[in-house]
Amino acid sequence: MPTDFRHDFLRFAIDTKVLCFGEFMTKAGRLSPYFFNAGLFADGASVGKLTRFYAQAIQASGLQFDMLFGPAYKGIVLAAGTAIALAEMGQNVPFCYNRKEAKDHGEGGITVGAPLKGRVLVIDDVISAGTSVRESVEIIRAAGATPAGVVIALDRQERGQGELSAAQEVSRVFAMPVIAVASLADLVGLLKASGQEERGLGRHLTRIEDYRRTYGTAA
Repeated sequence: MPTDFRHDFLRFAIDTKVLCFGEFMTKAGRLSPYFFNAGLFADGASVGKLTRFYAQAIQASGLQFDMLFGPAYKGIVLAAGTAIALAEMGQNVPFCYNRKEAKDHGEGGITVGAPLKGRVLVIDDVISAGTSVRESVEIIRAAGATPAGVVIALDRQERGQGELSAAQEVSRVFAMPVIAVASLADLVGLLKASGQEERGLGRHLTRIEDYRRTYGTAA
């Protein structure tokens, strides 16, 4: 499957101002030349297009899985939208999501949707401290199912406290792959391909490459 969807996704994020360039202070106290806020995908058209990119990334990965899981709250919409997009692409899979608090009446339980079973793919927006992934893995394993991997929108490929990125840490700790629709490397590639003319994107390349050399992961 062609991988042009990664650059298409980044252009889409730039056009919708979900991905912005400038000077932004991160939680780690780093002055980043770009900022990505997936929460700004907040209408039907943008979420629909976003989750189609998720579906493309999943199918391009070749990863085997049986169902999707969306951690509350952001992952709920992402899992539902990705399930719809996958079905439209000929791959119909069940999905479910968790409640923040277990329900003790009606159908009860901590999850809503299809029963958790088989190989479960977690759908989330980003990985920062890995808390959401850890909680998801605990819920999946408690149901007797197997975490198959995590899909996120953008991998910043940026070191945390050590030499690994948040995504690499999650992959190592839970022994499962982290699939990103796009990564910092893809963004650098897009900016290089854009040059100095197209929408002025190329002018951001130097600062992002400098930031990547300072804070990026080795791999």
